[in-house]
Amino acid sequence: MIRPRRARRNRAAEAMAVGDASGRELFGGKLKPTWGRHLHRGAHTELSFLGTLRRLPRLIARSVRLGWAADRIALLVVAFAQIGQGVTSALGLVGTNRILIELFNAGPTPDRVRSAAPALVFVATMGVTGALLRAASTAATGRLEPKVERFAEVELLRRVMRVEMATLEDADFKRLLQTAKWGTNASRLMITYSVQVVNALVSLAAVGTVLAVLHPLLLPMMLLIILPPGWGTVRSARRRYESVLAWTDHGRQQGEIVWALTAQDTAQEVRVHGAGPYLLHHYERMAAAAEAEKERLAKAEAGTDLVASALSGVASGLTYLTLAWLLLSGRADLATSGTAVLAIRTGTTSLAGLVTGIQHLYEQALFANDLQEACAQADLHAIPTSGSTITAPHRVRVKDVSFTYPGRDHKALDGVDVTLTRGTIVAFAGENGSGKTTLAKLIAGLYRPESGSIEWDGVDVTDADRTSLFDQVALVPQDFVRWDLTARANIVLGRPDIDTGPDEDALRAACAYAGAGPVVADLPRGLDTLLDRNYEGGVELSGGQWQAIALARERYRRAPVVIADEPTSALDARKEIETFARIRELVADGTIVVLITHRLASVQHADHIYVLDKGRIAEHGTHHELMAAGAIYADMFTLQSDQYGAHPTKASGSGTIPTTRTPADERTSPNA
Repeated sequence: MIRPRRARRNRAAEAMAVGDASGRELFGGKLKPTWGRHLHRGAHTELSFLGTLRRLPRLIARSVRLGWAADRIALLVVAFAQIGQGVTSALGLVGTNRILIELFNAGPTPDRVRSAAPALVFVATMGVTGALLRAASTAATGRLEPKVERFAEVELLRRVMRVEMATLEDADFKRLLQTAKWGTNASRLMITYSVQVVNALVSLAAVGTVLAVLHPLLLPMMLLIILPPGWGTVRSARRRYESVLAWTDHGRQQGEIVWALTAQDTAQEVRVHGAGPYLLHHYERMAAAAEAEKERLAKAEAGTDLVASALSGVASGLTYLTLAWLLLSGRADLATSGTAVLAIRTGTTSLAGLVTGIQHLYEQALFANDLQEACAQADLHAIPTSGSTITAPHRVRVKDVSFTYPGRDHKALDGVDVTLTRGTIVAFAGENGSGKTTLAKLIAGLYRPESGSIEWDGVDVTDADRTSLFDQVALVPQDFVRWDLTARANIVLGRPDIDTGPDEDALRAACAYAGAGPVVADLPRGLDTLLDRNYEGGVELSGGQWQAIALARERYRRAPVVIADEPTSALDARKEIETFARIRELVADGTIVVLITHRLASVQHADHIYVLDKGRIAEHGTHHELMAAGAIYADMFTLQSDQYGAHPTKASGSGTIPTTRTPADERTSPNA
């Protein structure tokens, strides 16, 4: 016969196996949090009761540092109020003891009451003072908590937005960043639980002092009551945090399914292809596994709490038996015994707050560790802000550059040499995965070369202040950001200025240049229209309209180097021709234009074309020269022209230009 506990474990294991099976089918397996190996070395051995007590001062000190950085006055008020409450509690017990002594004295009752009156007034005064201090602590804590959370969150965001792209794409850093986001809220909660713990400790110290004065035997008996709940606290915290670590990616998988079932991007296939029932089936299986884990945790915690409470109860019983023995043997009087009972009750209440506070404080501290580690890693891999200043370049040289993406075995670029010159259009051509976009990102300073160098007018980007480099670049990426903001903000983000605000003249000029004027004119509130239809008054733009906004953003930036990656992928033929004409106009101002596109009919007017193949420069030259060479570029151009009815003449040594397509061809060709 299987025991009930073993049966529960088996059911939890079976549910987990079912959930993991869905995870393997949809995501290729469980997303293991490998970052745990370097974030929490020795965490299991540190989670002993004595280890937790040793770490407690450090945990409270961290909360104090956060509070000091966020709001010093509020922190000092909290500290004063907490210490004051402990003092008033101790004095209140002393006053209570005096009341009992006077009341238990011999003599007429009115005389005893009159003798106890001053002590009664003193105890009442301590009660009112304690209440005022609690109110002050509550108000100051309420003021301090949100400031601490904001401070922690801003510190994280300030660092993360400066992290190297390669680090940001690293799987370990992504997982670390995911849990670090919980650390911002944990920083706020650490204030709450630190206040709770300090309050309980001060109260226990006051109670312990009174008990020690009443009789030395009462204090160690009181301490015995603390040990069992302390053990249970640490055991439960350890179990819960280990579960969070193990199930973080499982929850992430569930979140991905929820997004897929509710997102607009997937709505068509969810309905037409019947993907909805399939995904929902797997979600239910994974949710059942998560429920089984929560049930296991609840039952395990209930068992731990039962044992801890039983042991604490035994300790409490022994304490009261000791008190009875002291009373019966004449070693303590009735007033002392009554005061001791009140002190033990107060101590037990404080102990409950201490147990809960330590448990939550330790849990939040573990997540705050993730936040602290993320900030440290972000600082370690931050984009440099010192070095040589880069200005508008006359020439950009890419020399023997190689680059490998994190977690990949093969090189995305291998020994690439490219030259960009002011006032020219340079095109990167090649098949998907050939390295075109990667090369553009390295030129923009988003990645550092694995080997080789990229020089802007002789300044190596690895030795430069890349903030000044970024200032010279405007991006029109294929996957440009569609900010869920107003049309105005979407354009102004090309070069935002916190101090002066948007340049309205430059904004209108950018819209006119990009052909975004008609798009803005059709919006309900013009430039102030929210481009997110999930909110009232928001609208959704088409792909072509968004591309016009993205081009206006680039123009508003007015940078000397423009990198356009498939800038017309969502435009019709006419708009595409107009857009490329606008891009060609940029070179008249001395702009360097880097053009990346599969539509080779649009790159034939580039000043120089580099053809990439498997991360290497396979060939380069003008359109005429490449067509005459009859190699990769000529084959790709001919295939596209033949497919859409623009038949080029046979290239000769003189580099005859292919026949230009007719307007009809332009209108029908999706690859114009």
